[in-house]
Amino acid sequence: MRQSKLFTRTRKESPADEVSKNAELLIRGGFVHKEMAGVYSYLPLGLRVLRKIENIIREEMDKIGGQEVLMSSFQPKDNWEKTGRWSAMDDLYKVSDSSSREIALGPTHEEIVVPILKNYASSHKDFPVAIYQIQNKFRMELRAKSGMLRGREFIMKDMYSFHTSKEDFENFYEKMKGVYKTIFKRVGIGHITYLCFASGGTFSEYSHEFQTVTSAGEDTIYVDEASGSALNKEVLNDEVLNQLNLTKEKLAEHKAIEVGNIFDLKTKYSAPFDLSYTDEKGEKSTVLMGCYGIGLGRLLGTVVEALADDKGIIWPESIAPFAIHLLALGDDEVVLGEANKIYENLLKAGVEVLFDDREEVSAGEKFSDADLLGMPWRAVVSARSLKDNGIELKKRTEEKGKIVSLDELLKLLAPNH
Repeated sequence: MRQSKLFTRTRKESPADEVSKNAELLIRGGFVHKEMAGVYSYLPLGLRVLRKIENIIREEMDKIGGQEVLMSSFQPKDNWEKTGRWSAMDDLYKVSDSSSREIALGPTHEEIVVPILKNYASSHKDFPVAIYQIQNKFRMELRAKSGMLRGREFIMKDMYSFHTSKEDFENFYEKMKGVYKTIFKRVGIGHITYLCFASGGTFSEYSHEFQTVTSAGEDTIYVDEASGSALNKEVLNDEVLNQLNLTKEKLAEHKAIEVGNIFDLKTKYSAPFDLSYTDEKGEKSTVLMGCYGIGLGRLLGTVVEALADDKGIIWPESIAPFAIHLLALGDDEVVLGEANKIYENLLKAGVEVLFDDREEVSAGEKFSDADLLGMPWRAVVSARSLKDNGIELKKRTEEKGKIVSLDELLKLLAPNH
């Protein structure tokens, strides 16, 4: 993409009403646009990141046998009354139409997925089943002050699994722990993300969270560095420590952001809808359930929050909007001609490239924008680089670059070229 054609622009000033680093950098870089507290629109650069995160998650859900659906955001009040959450869930948006009919604006989808599955599964042979979606959710969040980390409207991957035995559920649950670790590793934060024992909230007695260590985190976790085990502050008591075989004095305290969670739902949502199966003997039993969530916008914001430096965003290669940011410096026709040639060759080789071809923009401004936008690689074409018969190439995380030829650049970024 030519940067001169990108309708968004970078901003030097931080938004006055944002206190979080993730939202400040994403807005300044033109990745997102803030509509109101806790509500953001994704712009071209931000959407490219979001889609890459989405595809990583989708690939891992499909590998474990997940079947993708897209469920409705409008949900019947009757379903929520059956589970008792119409009156019990404080952050539920309730919408009324002109006939005074009330519906729920979905914050989660147990009340929808269970009735759907009830239409299709009744025998033990129909199970296990794992259903997932990637979809907008809505929660009446009163503390929407952490940018992408705490939203009123947000995109979430939620998976629901259905089982006929505790053993089958537990096997799947353990597999999902590994799947989530893989996802966070693939998006670039696996080295600072811990599986954390936590309270189950309204879902179950206990759950597991995946917490990414960063000073901007709203949660406090305690980590045993030797084993890699961790637990949330809310469940720090002798009973849990004994259960996990941990010693309080050996735990290190960290601030962290929750980027995913998994729950054992047991029959909490299957029982109200009589989601059951008949076994080999013809006897009827209630289906066991688990649920597994990842907020995509929160994950995107966490990557920014945890990895950015004082110059701007640092995108991991796996989710960066573009692999390389190509800068043409000066208005020399030879420089512009060579930069265009390099751009076309990168495109032909299948490399995702953002080409800063803007005229009447100073070299300093281009360098500053490149640091803010945070592509993994920066390539500079200038009169000086051409004197050395090449392109000045630098990683976003490095201080100094080196001169490379076009062939070397293509071999690095397009190995199959």
